[in-house]
Formats: sequence, structure tokens, C-alpha cells
Amino acid sequence: MHILRILRKSHYLTQEKLAKKFGVTQQTIARWEKGLTEPSIKQLRQLSEYFNVSVDELINNKPIAVKSV
Repeated sequence: MHILRILRKSHYLTQEKLAKKFGVTQQTIARWEKGLTEPSIKQLRQLSEYFNVSVDELINNKPIAVKSV
């Protein structure tokens, strides 16, 4: 989910701050961004709502127009 890193940075969030918002560790966010692990379906929905993108954009790493805060 390389796109997660782009979205996170476009919202001026550190991995730690994003982790706190979603109740996971900073290491979990790092693993998601590197594609080593994946968020649950529930977490994907929460991420898509938070960043205002579709789940499809998140899981397929499709290029998107970054929507700033």
C-alpha cells in the first residue's frame, strides 16, 4: 500500500500519529506502507473514509489526485 504513504504525507501525518488515529502501532503503519502486511477490511474502510478515497484506490495503489485537508 505505497499509496498510504503518499496520503499520510499529504495530510502532514507521521506514521505514529496515523497509528494513534487507527489504534495500531507505528510499526503496523510501516508494514502496511511497505506492503509487508495489509490492513483488515474494517481498517481499509476506515482508511478510505479518513482519506476520502475508495478502498479500490488503496488496495490497488492506483494513482489518485491527492485531496488535501
